[in-house]
Amino acid sequence: MSTPLIIVSAPSGAGKSSLCDRALSEFSELVDSVSFTTRKPREGEVEGKPYHFVDEEKFLKLKEEGFFVEWAKVHEFHYGTPSHQLEDAWRAGKHLIMDIDVKGAGSLKALYPDSHSIFIKPPSLEELRERLLVRDHGKTQNLEIRLQNAEKELSVANQFDYEVINDDFDRAYSEFRKIIEKIIKGM
Repeated sequence: MSTPLIIVSAPSGAGKSSLCDRALSEFSELVDSVSFTTRKPREGEVEGKPYHFVDEEKFLKLKEEGFFVEWAKVHEFHYGTPSHQLEDAWRAGKHLIMDIDVKGAGSLKALYPDSHSIFIKPPSLEELRERLLVRDHGKTQNLEIRLQNAEKELSVANQFDYEVINDDFDRAYSEFRKIIEKIIKGM
């Protein structure tokens, strides 16, 4: 691994995608990872942004072919990261920033111990519930499952290299940005 991975994880709705998107727009040294998923696109999502959307049969076929460096079943859906994205980023001398679930983060950290992991925390579970309801216009798929999973995910936050509480986006991004700068500069 020529440049370390940056693994960003959080409960659904905590703001990890928004933080990663902003960092990607500011740092030319970063490249985004686009995972595959079996869930249906939400309003405003399109193929390749933020996921490659496939049916379960296609996902399982790719998994059997060894296409994914990591995969997990989360909130009743499969998610996986293609191996070639890591290799492409390293060949280009870029830092791959990965917005993935806690299970995937654990798998990648085990495979690539030099990677950097950042956990994004919501200010509270009640705030997380409100964010999910607003984000999905009250139509969140599996809301109660996501909230139950959030409790479990929060219990392992201390296993990450860094923790950022997203109680105010600009403040949280400022902290997130400093971490990214530190990683890129190799400090």
